[in-house]
Amino acid sequence: MLIYDIPGMGKIKIENIVFDYNGTIAVDGKLLDEVKNFLIKLKDLAKVYVLTADTYGTVEAECCKLGINIKTFPKENASYFKKEIVEELGCKNTICIGNGFNDIEMFKICGISIAIVGEEGCSGKLLANSDIVVKSIEDAINIILNENRMKATLRS
Repeated sequence: MLIYDIPGMGKIKIENIVFDYNGTIAVDGKLLDEVKNFLIKLKDLAKVYVLTADTYGTVEAECCKLGINIKTFPKENASYFKKEIVEELGCKNTICIGNGFNDIEMFKICGISIAIVGEEGCSGKLLANSDIVVKSIEDAINIILNENRMKATLRS
């Protein structure tokens, strides 16, 4: 479990970290090499989930050896399915990381939301629903792993 004591927000206990797949930790269906070790490290601190409609049909092959949880759903209504999964996990104890329009609903209900403006871009509407915006997945993970960075970004 990760615990952040954020001035103005209080203590936030994180049990789950939810990643969108394409555009967030993968580009064109291929998991970014630099992300693999981060995901392995994070799973020692919280339950790690990858949520995807699996557009390219690659998520199982790309993530199977990492020991993380993969949740797939139909391509239609992705926003609904992502929100439903986060609700089941426990909204306030979950960090969500994504880049797409279909991440907005899960961002609205989670404890901490982080938008990635990466190679595949980022939905402008998602930015308005994000607690934190970063330029890369590595930056997002480094904030998650560093309580002082999280504090500096979110304190009131």
